[in-house]
Amino acid sequence: MMNIPPSISTIIGQQPYPFLFTIISGSHLYGFPSPDSDYDLRGVHILPVQEVVGLETRNETIEVSEVRQSLEIDLVTHDIKKFFLMLLKKNGYVLEQLYSPLILTTSPEHEELKVIAQNCITRHHSYHYLGFSATQWKLFEKEHTHRIKPLLYVYRVLLTGIYLMQTGIIEANLIKLNEVFNLPYIPDLIAQKLAGTERSIWSDINVDFHQREYERLRNKLQEAYQSSPLPEAPSANMALHNFLVRLRVSNYKL
Repeated sequence: MMNIPPSISTIIGQQPYPFLFTIISGSHLYGFPSPDSDYDLRGVHILPVQEVVGLETRNETIEVSEVRQSLEIDLVTHDIKKFFLMLLKKNGYVLEQLYSPLILTTSPEHEELKVIAQNCITRHHSYHYLGFSATQWKLFEKEHTHRIKPLLYVYRVLLTGIYLMQTGIIEANLIKLNEVFNLPYIPDLIAQKLAGTERSIWSDINVDFHQREYERLRNKLQEAYQSSPLPEAPSANMALHNFLVRLRVSNYKL
């Protein structure tokens, strides 16, 4: 269990709405934070009825970026309705937030949502991971310095996608993923990132080798999509609707 800096608890406690949950995402979740990595906090808040029944709905997304005690903290939370709608799309990012093991605050409803969201996972989430990996590869490729971070993101994203297609389970930690895939170069990449900074480079990296691996794993993800037992479409619409109504009513105050 990681040690949580007190400033993180402070910033969460200062937010104006009750939370369904808050978690740590980013490189801490993925298993390769550098000593200077910022803390990416994500969560779901519950707007009161009075703020969602009028002509305009405000504060559907709350964003706070601060430096506290030399720590960069980036907090982004969404209202339950917005988050539920995102769950019904092929958005792997919100699934990774929901199932993050790095939990800061939770609730019984958080656990209930985890169960409901199992029926939001489809084989078409592969497109999220294919697109994300392509973006990170282009970022790695265009930089002559060849930073380690985007390359690690490429591998993390592709392995998460393949594993999801094969098992229906969200796993965003590259160390744990590599216990399954056993790619021999991953431990060295992670070790260099852990020992360096967010902008660490690898001057003698074999770019051609990693391009071949990137293309191989992309093909493997596409094959996993083709053979995946996951459904074509989510089936949690009505369950999420009923859950949303119940949460709004239970948080209603005159």
